[in-house]
Amino acid sequence: MPSLPTSFKLNNGLSIPSVGLGTWQSPKGQVRDAVCAALKAGYRHIDCAWGYQNEGEVGEGIRLSGVPREEIWITSKLFEFHHKHVRQAVEDTLQKLGVEYLDLYLMHWNVALEPDVPADGSLPRAPKRKENGKPIVDRELSDNPLPCWRDLEALVDAGLVKSIGVSNFNIRRLRALLKDAKIKPVANQVELSFTCPQPELLKFCISQDVLPQAYSPLGSTGASHASLDAIEKLAKKHNCEGANILISWQVARGANVLPKSVTASRIANNLKLVDLSDDEVAELEKQAAAQPFKKVCDQSEDFEYDIYEADHPQNNDKAQANL
Repeated sequence: MPSLPTSFKLNNGLSIPSVGLGTWQSPKGQVRDAVCAALKAGYRHIDCAWGYQNEGEVGEGIRLSGVPREEIWITSKLFEFHHKHVRQAVEDTLQKLGVEYLDLYLMHWNVALEPDVPADGSLPRAPKRKENGKPIVDRELSDNPLPCWRDLEALVDAGLVKSIGVSNFNIRRLRALLKDAKIKPVANQVELSFTCPQPELLKFCISQDVLPQAYSPLGSTGASHASLDAIEKLAKKHNCEGANILISWQVARGANVLPKSVTASRIANNLKLVDLSDDEVAELEKQAAAQPFKKVCDQSEDFEYDIYEADHPQNNDKAQANL
């Protein structure tokens, strides 16, 4: 039985650790210690974002750990109202983290919001809003993110980031970007879990040499999937936690996994991969497909923009996978 990979080779030749620490929804005041604990436990991949408002704590945790910067893969993300302020945004992120470069910078969402630009020209901290309080969408840039992508490509040329990618892109949007990108996205970070397996999207990413990254692989805060019967059965067989089965399944599928925790013991445990057999992986795929489909994160209503194009069957991933 082959061992699961501890890293994935990206399309630009760099290698990224196959399991990283996710920090979305981690409570403020606990992120620093979680990052420090993760690095001391052997993690070498930390995932954060400007929108999580935790980059300062992430940087503190990195410094507290004593692990050299060059040994750590750091991912952060461009937020929705910074699509026209890319250079400012990444410089703000680098300053908060206390580092000189990012290993990976992702376009966080495939939707751009109109920013509320401060009078002094500093980085926007909020979007413009309608009378009903909802953000104003820049529909032209949302429908065609190529101008934003060009600015991300410029960051690579400037040496501020080593790799660029996207997040929350479906097949149609990713295919369109791949057609015109000068620098190919190395990754697409999307929700991948037992109740959100998205096999068509995962397979398309792999076919295009774009690494699928799995956020919320355990079901996210308050919605753990580790207690499902199929997971419990395999966990008992392999003498491990249900989380280890879920994380290992995603790695076996070819996904870079980003489990989140602020508990030191769970952080350490989540790094342990279980060598699942082909039959076990296939059974997990079957069981996942039989679950009621449920996303933890979909901001379409908040943005009044159909992010995942669920209302357009001709654009959804099942239809696009056959093109």
